[in-house]
Amino acid sequence: MEGQMQVQEIFAILHKWGIHTLGQLATLNKEQVSVRLGSEAIRMWERANGQSNRVLKLIRPPESFEERFEFEREIETVEPLLFILRRFLEQLAVRLAGIYLVPKELILRITFTHKQSYERVFKIPQPTNDIDLLFRMLQTHLENFRSEHPIVAVALSAEPIKPAGEQFGLFETTLRNPHQLSETLARLTALVGADRTGTPVLEETHRPDAFRMQPFSWAVVSAVPSGQNRQSGPDSAALRTTHATAALRRFRPAVAASVLQDEDRPAHVRSAEISGKITEQRGPYLLSGNWWDEKSWTRAEWDLQLENGEVVRCHESEGTWELDGIYD
Repeated sequence: MEGQMQVQEIFAILHKWGIHTLGQLATLNKEQVSVRLGSEAIRMWERANGQSNRVLKLIRPPESFEERFEFEREIETVEPLLFILRRFLEQLAVRLAGIYLVPKELILRITFTHKQSYERVFKIPQPTNDIDLLFRMLQTHLENFRSEHPIVAVALSAEPIKPAGEQFGLFETTLRNPHQLSETLARLTALVGADRTGTPVLEETHRPDAFRMQPFSWAVVSAVPSGQNRQSGPDSAALRTTHATAALRRFRPAVAASVLQDEDRPAHVRSAEISGKITEQRGPYLLSGNWWDEKSWTRAEWDLQLENGEVVRCHESEGTWELDGIYD
């Protein structure tokens, strides 16, 4: 604020001197201007005489790869929507190809009559400018799209990325057709739901078989982790074992069973898969979790050996017994 007031005061003094133009200011003596008006007036004098340089900083505005269209009339079928989206893809592909980029994801936005909107992000497994592949991805999704309100506007935007090349090892490979896999996953998602397709990931809990589904992503992983010797033979420590081990072959889902007890110890088990007298048991192994919310659970697990030599795993929860599997 003080600097601005000082400039105004300098202007007022110059006007009193009869200085109204840059040419008149440039004819004044520099030293006299400095003595009488100060450093700010010197900067004004230097600009008037062309002795001051101001660096011009070029700012490139961010480029947006987005296409929009508002329909003159409300639409209730998918055909006009697909027609517009095809044109959008053609325009975006031309713009991206001109600067040697490809889309890594597409964002579809649909606006309805009640001013609410729908948005869907399409991850492209292998970035490409192939219009047919990109359009098939949108078409597969919209074939199963339902809305209670007519559509008044649509927009499609692309997130660009440089085309990437990848060098694989001698024993590594990639998908033969990533886009066909993506289309198949999209059809499965539309058929059974998003929560039933993808890659199962174990939850951070001790509850048996607790997992969640996350979107499938393809990545090449080396068969031998870094830091290990690829030439490790049968004498490798990872392959040596001192005692024989047994694998639990689980029943999915667990088989309902009835267990007869003798002094609170399992004595006989009966189920659709396995039945017999129990000759030896280990347990109970008490497990519980999520006691702080509505997903709380508790169970007691037993390892049981039957008279025919089979060893099974079963559990009891809230008075109900189930057979989890059999040891091989």
